Order: sequence, then structure tokens, then C-alpha cells
Amino acid sequence: MRFERRSLNTSVWAIMVGNALFAMGTFPTAHAADWGDSPAPATQDDAAAAFGEGLRKLDWIQGPRQMELFGNSKLMVPADYVFLNPAETAKFMTLTHNIGSGTQYLFGPKDLHWQVTFNFKDDGYVKDDQKIDADGLLSSIKENTTAANKVRRERGWDEMEVTGWQTPPHYDPESHRLEWAVMGRDMKTGQTVVNFNTRILGRGGVMSAVLVTEPEAMTAATTDFKSTLAGFDYTQGQRYAEYKPGDKVAEYGLAALVTGGAAAIAVKTGLWKVILGGLVAGWKFIVAGVVAAMSAARKFFKRKAA
Repeated sequence: MRFERRSLNTSVWAIMVGNALFAMGTFPTAHAADWGDSPAPATQDDAAAAFGEGLRKLDWIQGPRQMELFGNSKLMVPADYVFLNPAETAKFMTLTHNIGSGTQYLFGPKDLHWQVTFNFKDDGYVKDDQKIDADGLLSSIKENTTAANKVRRERGWDEMEVTGWQTPPHYDPESHRLEWAVMGRDMKTGQTVVNFNTRILGRGGVMSAVLVTEPEAMTAATTDFKSTLAGFDYTQGQRYAEYKPGDKVAEYGLAALVTGGAAAIAVKTGLWKVILGGLVAGWKFIVAGVVAAMSAARKFFKRKAA
């Protein structure tokens, strides 16, 4: 199937996303009532209607609730946050014109002003004694993004360009977390996109968490997301410190995690078809459409409040 990006004005995005989220009960009552009473604009086309209907149909899980991830970890979804299982996340990714792996979980606040996808790779224990060359890694990410644009073109989606680091990669040996943020732009619209990446090392592999929001909201969103990570942990026996001699050890180190892990290594050998899903999931940009929706929704709420 060929997907097309449609140009939607701000009011259309606001009504489309707002009605969809209202239908699943994610906004305060006053706002929900305002949105529910708003007539659909005459310019709303079939693509907008399909997007909103798709969001409404997703099986959103609302906190507070503890969720199991990948059979090796748990996440406490707080009150006023929502969660999607892999099947529903795959639908969400398609709705927002993104290439999903089909194994991701989606998590975020009820109004989706930021969102995180979790994915796990059981490549084994990653040794954390490697130095990180930020400049060299940025070049690799740019190359990988160019490769992923081939798939975007085939699907009729906007292509992405990497423009630099917002936060260079850094590793915390106490929490066993590797973090970085890459800036990019939609080559068709020029809209800036920032993805904040977290990799949480475990005994048998690595948990990937990719946070997406508007660039100007990234600092606050990152702080909020990190606070929710207090509710994440590997289950007993799966933590990084519980490694035992004889366990499977990954064939790569910290640097490769920034460029896509085993998938990035495979791309160098030409195994494109084999690594496609994992590579794009590892370092992809969420395209600008969903970020535009976040922006429109907040502006709409501010006008209603006034």
C-alpha cells in the first residue's frame, strides 16, 4: 500500500487529534466538552478523518497500572498516562507515517504532548567499557538515515535529514543508561524534529526508549519522562549487575547502540532486507506529522482556556 502525506492546517489537526483523544477519555471534562461540541471544519479531508478514526479505535490502557514489557521488565504507568501494546503501537506508527518494528510499546501522558516507544533487543550483555566518538557516530547516523529514506520514498512518506546533536551521547555507569538526542528536519516541510534516546542495559540485552515531542518542549518532556523511568526495572535475574560468566555477550559496544546496534553493523555488510525493521526502529526519526498534531492540540487548548 502506498501512503501519502497530506497537508493539514492547524485547525484541522487540532480538531482531528482532539476529537480522537476525547473519545478515549484522555482530556479534562471541560476541554473534552469544548472539543466534542466543535464542528468538523469543511476542509477536513478523508485523510484527516481516517487519522482521527484510527486513534479512536486504538486500545489505550490508562494508568495507574503496572505493565509487563517483553517478559523481562516492568513499567509502572502512572495516573494520567497511557500505554499501548505492540499490536496497537504498530497501528499508531502506521497512522503517523512511521516505520515500526511491530514489537514496540508506546507510552506517554494522556494528551500525548510527548510519547515514548519501548523496544528490546536480546543481543546479549553489552560491555560498557567503550569510549564514544560523538562526531563519528553522527556521521554514521546520517548515513543510516539516508538509507532509511529509501523506504520512506517507496511508501510516499516525507524524507528526513539529520542536522546534528541536541545532546551528545553520554553513559551513566550507575544506572547503566546511555542517552543522547538527535536533531533532524522533514525535508519536505522543513519542520524540526528531535528524538531523545535512552538505552537501558540489561543482562540479556538492551531496552530502547525513544522520546518524541516538539523541539521547544524537549527539555520539560525529558525531565518528565526521566521521572517516570523510576517506575521501570528489569525483573529479578535480568538486571545488568546480575551478569554471570557464560552469558551471551553482544558483538558490539556502546557506540553501536547509538547507530542502531546489531542492525547498524549489518548495514555495513549489505544485509539491508534483514536489518530494515531493527535499524529504523533503533535510530529513526518520528516524522513531523505527529509533532504538528501535538502543537496544534496545545494551541487549541490555550485558546479555549482564554
